[in-house]
Amino acid sequence: MSVLVTDLGFSPAPEVTAVPLAEIASHKGAVDLLHTDAPEALLPYLADLTLIRIAFPAFSDGRAFTIGHRLRALGYKGHLRAMGPVIADQYPMARRTGFDDVEIPDEMAARQPEAQWKFRADWKAHDYQARLRA
Repeated sequence: MSVLVTDLGFSPAPEVTAVPLAEIASHKGAVDLLHTDAPEALLPYLADLTLIRIAFPAFSDGRAFTIGHRLRALGYKGHLRAMGPVIADQYPMARRTGFDDVEIPDEMAARQPEAQWKFRADWKAHDYQARLRA
């Protein structure tokens, strides 16, 4: 089980049938990428994908942020979800790099309650440049 985090807070993560990149030809609108996958491999499929989930293997590995940003730069307009042990402090970065939401394990949600994530929901204001302008 896992928890979906949005700007509004927590909700149960919906069941998703997604294929890995190696099986992209058989997708039904959703694909799961690893933090090591090349987003350019999805170019022929971007218009047909409604959901791309990108796995974060650890909170200390930020390569998935780059993949999310690159997908948006390639023109992906669908739903982009970060998946894995992302921490609340990283939520603003996830949103700024193009992710729509974050799916975290239940154990992480228990250690970092909804209030911590909601505090960061105003992600546009939680960057050093905004603080410097204030």
